[in-house]
Amino acid sequence: MHSRLLTPKWVLLHLVVAALFAATFFLGYWQLSKAEAGGGAVNWSYAVQWPLYGFMGLWFYLRMVREELRRDPDADEPGADLVLYQRPRIDTTGDPELAAYNAYLAELNERALGRRGGDGR
Repeated sequence: MHSRLLTPKWVLLHLVVAALFAATFFLGYWQLSKAEAGGGAVNWSYAVQWPLYGFMGLWFYLRMVREELRRDPDADEPGADLVLYQRPRIDTTGDPELAAYNAYLAELNERALGRRGGDGR
Protein backbone atom coordinates (compact mmCIF):
# COMPACT_ATOMS: atom_id res chain seq x y z
CA MET A 1 0.00 0.00 0.00
CA HIS A 2 2.79 2.43 0.87
CA SER A 3 4.75 1.28 -2.19
CA ARG A 4 2.82 3.85 -4.24
CA LEU A 5 4.71 6.53 -2.31
CA LEU A 6 8.05 5.04 -3.38
CA THR A 7 7.66 5.55 -7.11
CA PRO A 8 10.23 7.89 -8.72
CA LYS A 9 7.65 10.68 -8.98
CA TRP A 10 6.77 10.49 -5.29
CA VAL A 11 10.39 10.13 -4.13
CA LEU A 12 11.27 13.28 -6.07
CA LEU A 13 8.27 15.03 -4.53
CA HIS A 14 9.36 13.91 -1.02
CA LEU A 15 12.82 15.37 -1.63
CA VAL A 16 11.47 18.65 -3.02
CA VAL A 17 9.10 19.09 -0.07
CA ALA A 18 11.87 18.32 2.44
CA ALA A 19 14.19 20.83 0.76
CA LEU A 20 11.50 23.52 0.66
CA PHE A 21 10.55 22.87 4.28
CA ALA A 22 14.19 23.30 5.33
CA ALA A 23 14.49 26.41 3.13
CA THR A 24 11.60 28.12 4.92
CA PHE A 25 13.42 27.73 8.24
CA PHE A 26 16.65 29.03 6.70
CA LEU A 27 14.76 32.04 5.36
CA GLY A 28 13.10 32.56 8.75
CA TYR A 29 16.52 32.50 10.45
CA TRP A 30 17.88 34.92 7.85
CA GLN A 31 14.99 37.32 8.47
CA LEU A 32 15.51 36.97 12.22
CA SER A 33 19.18 37.91 11.88
CA LYS A 34 18.17 40.93 9.78
CA ALA A 35 15.59 41.94 12.40
CA GLU A 36 18.10 41.62 15.26
CA ALA A 37 20.58 43.75 13.31
CA GLY A 38 18.23 46.69 13.40
CA GLY A 39 15.60 45.74 10.86
CA GLY A 40 12.07 46.96 11.20
CA ALA A 41 8.81 45.28 11.99
CA VAL A 42 8.67 43.78 8.51
CA ASN A 43 11.76 41.67 9.22
CA TRP A 44 10.29 40.48 12.51
CA SER A 45 7.03 39.51 10.84
CA TYR A 46 8.83 37.62 8.07
CA ALA A 47 10.94 35.84 10.66
CA VAL A 48 7.69 34.37 12.01
CA GLN A 49 5.93 33.95 8.67
CA TRP A 50 8.56 31.85 6.88
CA PRO A 51 8.34 28.91 9.33
CA LEU A 52 4.55 29.19 9.22
CA TYR A 53 4.70 28.90 5.43
CA GLY A 54 6.82 25.78 5.83
CA PHE A 55 4.35 24.15 8.22
CA MET A 56 1.44 25.14 5.99
CA GLY A 57 3.12 23.54 2.97
CA LEU A 58 3.90 20.43 4.99
CA TRP A 59 0.27 20.22 6.12
CA PHE A 60 -0.97 20.40 2.51
CA TYR A 61 1.61 17.81 1.45
CA LEU A 62 0.54 15.39 4.19
CA ARG A 63 -3.07 15.80 3.08
CA MET A 64 -2.00 14.99 -0.48
CA VAL A 65 -0.17 11.87 0.73
CA ARG A 66 -3.22 10.79 2.73
CA GLU A 67 -5.46 11.21 -0.33
CA GLU A 68 -3.02 9.17 -2.42
CA LEU A 69 -3.13 6.35 0.12
CA ARG A 70 -6.94 6.41 0.17
CA ARG A 71 -7.22 6.48 -3.63
CA ASP A 72 -8.16 3.31 -5.48
CA PRO A 73 -5.00 2.18 -7.30
CA ASP A 74 -7.02 0.83 -10.23
CA ALA A 75 -8.78 4.15 -10.83
CA ASP A 76 -6.17 5.25 -13.38
CA GLU A 77 -6.30 2.06 -15.41
CA PRO A 78 -7.72 2.38 -18.91
CA GLY A 79 -11.23 1.02 -19.11
CA ALA A 80 -11.87 1.49 -15.41
CA ASP A 81 -14.78 3.78 -16.15
CA LEU A 82 -17.91 2.05 -17.33
CA VAL A 83 -19.11 3.58 -20.57
CA LEU A 84 -22.65 2.72 -21.47
CA TYR A 85 -23.43 2.74 -25.15
CA GLN A 86 -26.90 2.68 -26.58
CA ARG A 87 -27.13 1.82 -30.24
CA PRO A 88 -28.82 4.62 -32.13
CA ARG A 89 -32.33 3.85 -33.25
CA ILE A 90 -32.76 4.04 -37.01
CA ASP A 91 -35.99 5.59 -38.14
CA THR A 92 -37.27 3.43 -40.99
CA THR A 93 -40.77 4.87 -41.06
CA GLY A 94 -41.78 7.79 -43.15
CA ASP A 95 -39.17 9.41 -45.36
CA PRO A 96 -36.88 6.87 -47.13
CA GLU A 97 -34.20 9.53 -47.61
CA LEU A 98 -34.17 10.22 -43.87
CA ALA A 99 -33.97 6.47 -43.17
CA ALA A 100 -30.98 6.14 -45.53
CA TYR A 101 -29.26 9.10 -43.86
CA ASN A 102 -29.86 7.63 -40.39
CA ALA A 103 -28.47 4.28 -41.57
CA TYR A 104 -25.39 6.11 -42.89
CA LEU A 105 -24.92 7.88 -39.54
CA ALA A 106 -25.27 4.58 -37.69
CA GLU A 107 -22.60 3.04 -39.95
CA LEU A 108 -20.25 5.96 -39.24
CA ASN A 109 -20.88 5.54 -35.54
CA GLU A 110 -20.06 1.84 -35.71
CA ARG A 111 -16.80 2.61 -37.55
CA ALA A 112 -15.88 5.26 -35.00
CA LEU A 113 -16.31 2.71 -32.22
CA GLY A 114 -14.02 0.26 -34.02
CA ARG A 115 -16.73 -2.09 -35.14
CA ARG A 116 -17.76 -3.20 -38.58
CA GLY A 117 -21.18 -2.07 -39.62
CA GLY A 118 -23.87 -4.69 -39.78
CA ASP A 119 -22.15 -7.62 -38.04
CA GLY A 120 -24.19 -7.21 -34.84
CA ARG A 121 -21.32 -6.78 -32.39
